[in-house]
Amino acid sequence: MEQTELSTDTANKVILCRAAIAWRANAPLSIELLEVDPPKACEVRIKILSSGICGSDLHILEGRNKVPLPAVLGHEGAGIIESVGEGVTSVKPGDKVLTLPLPECRECCFCLHPKGNVCVKEDILFPTGLMLDGTSRFTCKAQKIHHLFGTSTFTEYTVVHEIAVVKIDDASPMNKVCIISCEVPTGFGAVFNTAKVTPGSTCVVFGLGGIGSAIVMACKASGACRIIGVDINEKKFPRARALGATDFLNPRNLTKPVQQVVAEMTGFGADFAFEAIGLIDTMVAALESCRRSYGVCVIMGVAPNREQLSFDPQLINSGRTLKGSFLGEYKSRDCIPKLVTDYLQKKINIDPLITHTFHFERINNAFEVLQDENENCIRCVLLF
Repeated sequence: MEQTELSTDTANKVILCRAAIAWRANAPLSIELLEVDPPKACEVRIKILSSGICGSDLHILEGRNKVPLPAVLGHEGAGIIESVGEGVTSVKPGDKVLTLPLPECRECCFCLHPKGNVCVKEDILFPTGLMLDGTSRFTCKAQKIHHLFGTSTFTEYTVVHEIAVVKIDDASPMNKVCIISCEVPTGFGAVFNTAKVTPGSTCVVFGLGGIGSAIVMACKASGACRIIGVDINEKKFPRARALGATDFLNPRNLTKPVQQVVAEMTGFGADFAFEAIGLIDTMVAALESCRRSYGVCVIMGVAPNREQLSFDPQLINSGRTLKGSFLGEYKSRDCIPKLVTDYLQKKINIDPLITHTFHFERINNAFEVLQDENENCIRCVLLF
């Protein structure tokens, strides 16, 4: 698992490896032999050692969020550089790396802005499923296979652009740090960077899955005195309590809208609200859970395609702030390695966020566990 020595025999050659391919939505992934092309200029090929399974991957398989198919899904990847294309300077073969679903080109107006992190070269908002040159590096059964978010980590080997990969410390445990590609920065950054949660404040977190659990941890670290967890699966409550949540609400068991109950519990609403589910109704409920004048609501959840957010403008006129947060506002190549270092130095602890591990060939079992309310799954990690 920690081996970093790679053969040089594969450089500049097509690699035949196993990959989990999503041929269509609402169907299991299929383990197939995938042809992975060598990296072109400014690209790298990575031997994947571990990959987290994010809710976004599940939503794609369920058909809720549309991406070009067939595709190799997955975006939380940790691996070793196998080979590099011409012009690559930031990494070399043998380096331990993380894949970055949100690239950082360091040239566009967003990357150059002090607060910007949604690089113009991202492939998340309107995914094409292709590399930056408009082509794919994957072939299966003589058919070209799409990439996902420029990463694609449900495969033994993948190709990504140099701006979507970052070198990490050689001491990094590769069976764990993969979640620092997405889950950790998305949750932590929403609290530390976007909302800027203050000591003594009250927070409400809608959704206690992977991202929501990271948010709970960050709210506690920020000194919040009350953290209200909202979820329809009460089996998640004990684990969330261990991470720092103090109160819990199951909307299905309430006789009033959950936002009204939050307001009654807190006087006038929470100081900070976080939506980590991705449903229009819960986004509005999170906003309405904020207190007027200075309440802040942060949305990380990705709503189904073509849905529109609608709410009473008085919620904003009365002083509430509604914010979105992409990868926690972290500049990916600049900041992700620092989070890994913080973990190695025990400044942050990501271990409680990983509840299940599976060998790669059991990926469909991992998705079943993610969906099973009785399993109380926060994050599954695949080991290759």
